[in-house]
Amino acid sequence: MTYSETLEFLFSQLPAYHRIGKAAYRSDLNNTILLDNYFHNPHQRYHTIHVGGTNGKGSVSHMIASVLQEAGYKTGLYTSPHLKDFRERIKVDGMMISEEAVTSFISKNQGIIESTKPSFFEMTVALAFDYFAESRVDVAVIEVGLGGRLDSTNIINPILSVITNIGHDHMDLLGDTFEKIATEKAGIIKKKIPVVISETQPETENVFIKKAEENNSPILFADQKFSCDLKNSNSTGGSRKFLMIDLSANKVITGETVLGGDYQSKNLQAVFAASKILNGLFEITEENLLRGIRKVVLNTGLQGRWQILGTAPLTICDTGHNKEGLEYVLAQVHHIPKSGLHIVIGFVNDKDLDSVLPLFPTDAVYYFTKASVPRALNENELRLTAGKYGLKGKCFSDVKAALDAAMKSATPSDLIFIGGSTFVVAEVV
Repeated sequence: MTYSETLEFLFSQLPAYHRIGKAAYRSDLNNTILLDNYFHNPHQRYHTIHVGGTNGKGSVSHMIASVLQEAGYKTGLYTSPHLKDFRERIKVDGMMISEEAVTSFISKNQGIIESTKPSFFEMTVALAFDYFAESRVDVAVIEVGLGGRLDSTNIINPILSVITNIGHDHMDLLGDTFEKIATEKAGIIKKKIPVVISETQPETENVFIKKAEENNSPILFADQKFSCDLKNSNSTGGSRKFLMIDLSANKVITGETVLGGDYQSKNLQAVFAASKILNGLFEITEENLLRGIRKVVLNTGLQGRWQILGTAPLTICDTGHNKEGLEYVLAQVHHIPKSGLHIVIGFVNDKDLDSVLPLFPTDAVYYFTKASVPRALNENELRLTAGKYGLKGKCFSDVKAALDAAMKSATPSDLIFIGGSTFVVAEVV
């Protein structure tokens, strides 16, 4: 099998959530456990850190991995979904898994694949855990795919669990209230293993406290221990300074981040809290912490988070795609000085548009489009629904055509924003 044939097999033969949605979701860990036993429980050969939540888990996972790399530890990083290349999901010290390693794994294990009939995600998790063992990593940062309790990654016994926040996403699978969603996310809290909760939310705080108490797990709410003041809130690109106040020590730490989104302040608090706990297991200096945060893009290849694609006109994309994520992103868009606003948007076909479209400004010019994935919502249908909320513009059959049209229409002092769906952003970064 060639690499392209391997990818074709992974994407077309195995049910994949990022392509077909809910039909690919498995509501049990049976296949994952079968695969894990077959590969002799590879995740038990290195330390793991588990990161879940609705928004921010990708940024937090990358930053923690970058910090550990700066501290001199060989670090695996498993995240999802990928933007450009499937191999983005599985990295060691920032380097993607090789094409040969992917192809070899699938070719060698056709028997177990045929007998278990795993989903795309189940197979990818097995590949990642096995690859990290083969690479002899010291530690692997594992991002939850969807939910927590029944996610394929939840077979690990981590040294630390992190839950970023709870928001409106995948409610058809995880529950229709914050409490129900939090209960699923809290499923990654393990017995006697410390857990960091990024954000204290009234609807979910007691859910996490109760679960931690049941498991005799130390719990730390990051925003009760650290307070981050992210400078240059109207910044349109480049690095941003931050002041992190350690509330328990009454200490102020100055740092710098290349992640320009205002929402990163909460993620930074979670990373500081996580590092404080990890410092009891690893040797992590304050310099390692600050360098890891500053060099996260260089160290891990993180993309799509308030990413500046160009200037004159200023062009920004962001993968925020649910109500809470878009509220932060669009508030930041609003505060940027500009002559005019152009928004290139597309969504997946199972998105609750009534929860997100009212967030978008009515004074922007819209370029309705769709990403090249089966789950993409038809651009004409999106335009019709958007019109109910006063959002007006034209339809384009692909993201490139939409962005080209926006670039032609915009003046140098305008702002172009691209988002709505991770898959739309994937086609412009």
